[in-house]
This record gives sequence, structure tokens and C-alpha cells, in this order.
Amino acid sequence: MELRDYIRILRKSWILIVLLTLVGVGAAATVSLIQTPKYSATSKVFVSTQPGGSVSDLAQGNSFTVQRVNTYSDLVATPIVLLPVIAELGLEISEGQLGEAITASAPLNTSIIEIAVTNSDPVLAADIANATSQSLTNVVDQIEKPLEDDAVSPVKLTLVQQATVPALPVSPNVPLNIALGLLVGLALGVGLAVLREVLDTRIRNERDVEAITDTAIIGGIVYDPKAKDRPLIVHDDPRSPRSESFRTLRTNLQFLDVGRGGHSFVITSSVQSEGKSTTAANLAIALADSGTKVLLVDADLRRPKVDAYMGLEGAVGITDVLIGRAELADVVQPWGRSRLSVLPAGKIPPNPSELLGSATMARLISTLDAQYDVVIFDAPPLLPVTDAAILAKLVGGAIVVVAAGRTHKNQLTGALAALETVGAGVSGLVLTMLPTKGPDAYGYGNYGYGYGYLDDSVDATTTTRKVAKARVRRAGVKL
Repeated sequence: MELRDYIRILRKSWILIVLLTLVGVGAAATVSLIQTPKYSATSKVFVSTQPGGSVSDLAQGNSFTVQRVNTYSDLVATPIVLLPVIAELGLEISEGQLGEAITASAPLNTSIIEIAVTNSDPVLAADIANATSQSLTNVVDQIEKPLEDDAVSPVKLTLVQQATVPALPVSPNVPLNIALGLLVGLALGVGLAVLREVLDTRIRNERDVEAITDTAIIGGIVYDPKAKDRPLIVHDDPRSPRSESFRTLRTNLQFLDVGRGGHSFVITSSVQSEGKSTTAANLAIALADSGTKVLLVDADLRRPKVDAYMGLEGAVGITDVLIGRAELADVVQPWGRSRLSVLPAGKIPPNPSELLGSATMARLISTLDAQYDVVIFDAPPLLPVTDAAILAKLVGGAIVVVAAGRTHKNQLTGALAALETVGAGVSGLVLTMLPTKGPDAYGYGNYGYGYGYLDDSVDATTTTRKVAKARVRRAGVKL
């Protein structure tokens, strides 16, 4: 992924990241508050030997002392040193428990032993450190003292720094814990955001489509939460942004497959509920509004919806024409005051694929191409059935609808492969349900979107056609 991908992920999942960061800070603060404060007191003991008369004696004595320091440090945690401390201070703990609270260390190449004691009582911590230092001094004196009655120990331990009562606790370190909690929460939030993005195979924007196929994206339809209530948005609210996106699609459609001759297109999708039927209906209305003679054919012979969307009678339609029960002129119904006509699906047949792939269907397509400027076929999804692929091969061009946030990448790949298998060309892709806010928000400028209402007469001007042509070229369509 590129840097902009990570920036998009952060923008998209900032709520999750902030939430986990706050959880990390809160957890660290809670742990710090419920922990019992610990205080540390340190005393220092100096180890020396009886001085000799010569320089060599002094050197040997110094070397002996340094070697002995490490040994005496280990001696601090032994019962012989700790039992007198427990008895002197009246502690109600074992020597093992006391040893866990005491740390003895010797700085490198020195003759000093540092005895640190950690306890929840600062006064007791200082008392234990001083008592341990004194007990160590006595024990070493007994151990190192020769057996003769009047002999003197060659090693001497001197308490050079008594432990003082600490004023501040050493743990918990609240600022450090909160900082660590913040970092852990932030890292966890970013990690989960990236992981969620990597595991999410849904198509979100144009870049996801471009990573799958080189097929041109000829239009983008913004998401409308009221689409079910007003599916024919171009007719119901012609000045809305969503209506404008269909008019932009109409303009781009004029420059597709110029060398193919006909201007018939199959509107299909990978799976259901991607907005193919509403796209086909609104595109047909937009084309008719510009003065084009358009026929909208409901070729979804399994779940027809065009008649319901357009408010027409759908009992008789294309299936009746294909089986010879009715003539084409008898079943085609005009719609509105424009040059739009609708051919409903008719009665649902038991063999949709055979009907759509028949020679009769091929002849019907030729007839429709001769009678209309543009013919739009609303076909079933590509993955569940083969109807759309068969029809697209006969028609010669397919427009695949891709729903942002719903269609998975493997679904689009499979749909395009289904068309390629039968030798059907893909004229372009249309992204639907594009968000208008957030990091994946639809970039209106990508397809020439303008907030003002685009009059049909303006669309016919030479300037608009040149601009639309340039946009389609930038999208990768070969003219």
C-alpha cells in the first residue's frame, strides 16, 4: 500500500483509533490508581581491607576487596543476614519474603555495596535498609575473622550512607504508565484499522476497480438513502446531484464503442442489489430527455423490475415476442412525453437462457437497433446465471454496474471473466452507491460533475461534447 492508502485508512478508522487510544490511556490510569505505592530507600556500605606496609600489599588488598564485594552482595539475601533484621524490627514475614524486597548491587570496579529496599511504608523501607547494612557488617566480620581469640578480621565493612525516608514513591510511575497506555492503544488501533482494511475485499472507490481491471469507469452514481422511494430520480428530481450523475453517464455513453455501429447496451452487475435496474431506467430517461429515441428492454426474465419502476403493465412483453405469441409493436409501451419506450419482460419463462440466446433474439436485437437510436437491456446479474453474458455477446456491449461498499473484488473479477469467456465486450463500468462523505467520498470532478442543473440544450452544444470526450479519454476509453 502507498502512503495515501494509509492516510485514507486513518481517516476512515479514526474513531476506532481514538477509541482504542482512550481505552489504553484509561486502562493505564486505572491500573496506576489501584496499585499500592511503593517506596525505595538505599543505603551504602564500603568494603575495605587492613592496609599493608608496601605498595604490593595495597594492590593485593584492593584486588581482594573488589573480588569480595560481589560475594558480599550475594550474601545480603541469605537468612544469616536477614533473620537478625526480622528479629530487630519485629517483622512478621519470612526471610524469603524479605529477600524479595531487597536488592543488593555493586557498581563496577568499586568497593561499595548498595542495598535498596522497596516497601509500601517509606519509614519501614529506610529502617530495613539500615538494619540490613548493619547485619551484613556483623556477618562479614564474623565470617572473615580468624579463629584466634585476639585476631582481627582483614575485611572491614563501613556504613557510609544511611538510608533516608523517601518522599516520593518509585511505583507506580503514573506519567510513564499513561504514556505507554497511549502508545499501546494507538498502535492497537492503527493495527486493527490496517488489518480490517486488508481483510476487507469490498470495492470502495475507483482505485479498487482500477486495481482489478483496465476497463474504463464511465460514470459514478452517488448514494441516495431514499432510492427505494424514488427509483426514477431523473424524472422525480431532475435537479438533484444524483440526477446529474446520470446525465453525465449519458454524455459519456455517447462516445463508447463508436466503431461497433449499434448503440445497444446490456446493463448488468456481478450480483443482485447493486442498482443495475435503476441505473438502466434512469439512464434511459436521461437519454430520452436529450432527444434520443430510446427503448428500455427488461431482459431480466427471472426477476423483472422495470415495469414496476416505470409504472407500466408487465403481463405481456419480450417473452411473448420471442415465442411468437405477440408482435413487437403490440407490446412496446411509450413512457412519458419523451421519446422513451419500454419493452417489459412479460411472463417469466422456464428457460430464460435459451430464449435470450436464441436466433429469434438475435433477429429481434437487429430489429431494435434499426428502429431506435439506443437500446438499453436490463439483464440479470452475471454470477448467479449466464443470461447476461449470453445477451451481451449478441448485443455486442455490456455495462457492468459495481456497487461501492457492497461488491467484492472477487465478484467483479468473476463477472468480467464470465463476459470474457463468451467473447462479450465490456463497454465500461459504472460505480453506484458512492458515498458523498468520508475518505471514500465520491470525487464529483472525476466524471465532470457540476452542481448546477445541466439543461438538455446545453448538453447538445459542441463545447460540452468536447469536454465529455476529453473526460472519457482520461478514463481510458478508446474512441
